[in-house]
Amino acid sequence: MFDVRVRLGAVLTIDAADRLLPSDGSVTLWVTGVRLVANRPPQDEWIWVEGFRLGPSGRHGRQAQILIRASKLPPERPAQ
Repeated sequence: MFDVRVRLGAVLTIDAADRLLPSDGSVTLWVTGVRLVANRPPQDEWIWVEGFRLGPSGRHGRQAQILIRASKLPPERPAQ
């Protein structure tokens, strides 16, 4: 089981290899929601990350739901 902690409002860069069925390479996403996927084997856990794609200029693009490997999420940094 993975310890999944993603702050709403975080900006994640998700590599194509860490996404299920990537069609457009890596994605930068401003996170607005996270959902676990319960019907996967424990060694292959996935989560849905929802949010808005960010372009190279940081401008918000279209809304997206991306299925990513939970093990590839960056560790949460403690608040300072």
